[in-house]
Amino acid sequence: MKTSRSLASYCLLSWLVGISGCSHKGETTAKPDQKAQEAVVPVFHVDPATAGSISGEIRYTGKRPVRKAIDMSNDPACVEAHHGKAVDESLVVSPNGSLANAFIYVKEGLQGKHFEAPSTPIVIDQNGCWFRPRIVGIQTGQVFEVRNSDPVTHNIHPMAQINREWNHSQGAGDPPMVRKFLKPEVMIRVKCNVHSWMHAFIGVVDNPYFAVSKENGSYSIENLPPGTYTIGFWQEALGT
Repeated sequence: MKTSRSLASYCLLSWLVGISGCSHKGETTAKPDQKAQEAVVPVFHVDPATAGSISGEIRYTGKRPVRKAIDMSNDPACVEAHHGKAVDESLVVSPNGSLANAFIYVKEGLQGKHFEAPSTPIVIDQNGCWFRPRIVGIQTGQVFEVRNSDPVTHNIHPMAQINREWNHSQGAGDPPMVRKFLKPEVMIRVKCNVHSWMHAFIGVVDNPYFAVSKENGSYSIENLPPGTYTIGFWQEALGT
């Protein structure tokens, strides 16, 4: 996929991974007391034998953007962490045009499927007066853990529009904060009210099928069940 000031040109809007079907004989009419049972959607388990994957590389075309210097002078510890040479990370393009930090996710095609939230938490660390990583994906109900590895106090403020907005400070040496997001929301902007240059973005989806492009622009979404999907792309400076 190529971009020029936007992510409007997609290599694919929908991807046919596979089709399967079956028919049944002798079906019976559902009993009234089955309605309550049907309201509880069971956890969907993917058959590895029929699963597919989506992978690719995101590239930026045109003149490579110049990354601006970040002024951290109001906090000497932050200046020291970067030796006075911090630069903006909202649009990271390699010399060969690879675009990092784009969020890729299955936007449509999984309706009716319920996926269990992973037990492993998604972690954002405040390190070097940055949020690391800057872009993360998380599944609804999955644990979100916030750490502070810096010798200074930070503040994490996810400005959610659909989920609950919250805003908490975290001092040096404080224990991790643990939260959850219960509703899909792409994307949630995060800021630090102490250090204005600190930003992160959280993509909350109700399935495990998402990725963030690496420094070489590559991404991969694995273990997709057979189906036809619409893939969404988002990048902080370029939009959707």
